[in-house]
Amino acid sequence: MRGELPGRALVVGMALSGEAAAGALQRHGIAVLTADRRDGTDEDLGLLDGVDVLVKSPGVPGDNPLVAEARARGIPVWSEVELGYRLLPDGVQLLGVTGTKGKTTTVRLLGAMLEAAGRPVRLAGNEHAPLSEVADEVEPGTWLVCELTSFQLEDVHTLALDVAVLLNLEPDHLDRHGSFEAYRDAKLRIFERAGKTIEWSPDEPLPAEPRIRGAHNRENAAAATRVARELGVPDEAICEALVSFPGVEHRLEPIAEIDGVRWVNDSKATNVAAAIRGLAAYGDEPVLLIVGGRGKGQSFRPLAGALGPNVKAVYAIGEAAEEITGVAGSRAVVVGDLATAVARAAGEAEPGDVVLLSPACASFDQFRDFVHRGEEFRRLVQNVEG
Repeated sequence: MRGELPGRALVVGMALSGEAAAGALQRHGIAVLTADRRDGTDEDLGLLDGVDVLVKSPGVPGDNPLVAEARARGIPVWSEVELGYRLLPDGVQLLGVTGTKGKTTTVRLLGAMLEAAGRPVRLAGNEHAPLSEVADEVEPGTWLVCELTSFQLEDVHTLALDVAVLLNLEPDHLDRHGSFEAYRDAKLRIFERAGKTIEWSPDEPLPAEPRIRGAHNRENAAAATRVARELGVPDEAICEALVSFPGVEHRLEPIAEIDGVRWVNDSKATNVAAAIRGLAAYGDEPVLLIVGGRGKGQSFRPLAGALGPNVKAVYAIGEAAEEITGVAGSRAVVVGDLATAVARAAGEAEPGDVVLLSPACASFDQFRDFVHRGEEFRRLVQNVEG
């Protein structure tokens, strides 16, 4: 292990990461209490009595009553990633990737490149297994590629990556962080104590062009390629990964072609910058765009500016629908929910069109998460096909 562990811990937020943290602590013989918003226990300040550390799930904000009280009492607050790092055995090479968008794709591409080179590799973090879960399973000599969000980096104290990579930095999660500066500062914590920071260029020459579509994915491939080369991965293995990697679910994922109309699931585009990239991937092709959900404190004007003449219609859903149509012009119409948007698009699309779900918003107004939103889109499209 890479750090001391507490004698008694309180885990706040019992979603996937919180469950993993509690399980890891228990496996190491540590007394664990848990609290969660769903049952109201995340406001029970008495749970802090006798606790040595509070471990918080990424979804738990800093102003949570238990978190705020822990800080006031001088009780250390750890992110789940901080706990996971402390549990890692020596001899594991830890690579961290952060950025506003492209993290999941880059992490999976880099993992594929290392695997093609015959390196023992595991993936962990945001869209993968929690680090505290993986830490008990990896063997020395493993290359562990970890996807890190601003939420996960908020409360790290000893996390020291062997390699740290920042992909990009654009406004996001302003509803949580309060300002771009606070969001940026959380992201940049990836470089604290890092052994090596790898600089990369979007113009990195590649041994093969990536199979996945879009200029942004070419940039993700460039970042993964630069890191892989720095780690000594031969171009033959990099090439194998680039031409075989199919992409990430819910990110520009083609899900059907019906009567000449292509339906594309980009539900993972949870901010404006990602939706703009999704639109750019289809260039001059005729697009019917489904957009909206819960806003994250961003302006939708940049998205409106990215609506080229190829965008035939914009169907706005969710809480942000009226805000979007207010800046998007006459092509945009409030339709309310995803089912109505799919039905409208099915009735109005023509052969050669692309119906693109690229919401530019969080999903929590109408769905559990972006995966739920993407799966519902898939189901609705299947009904159109049926």
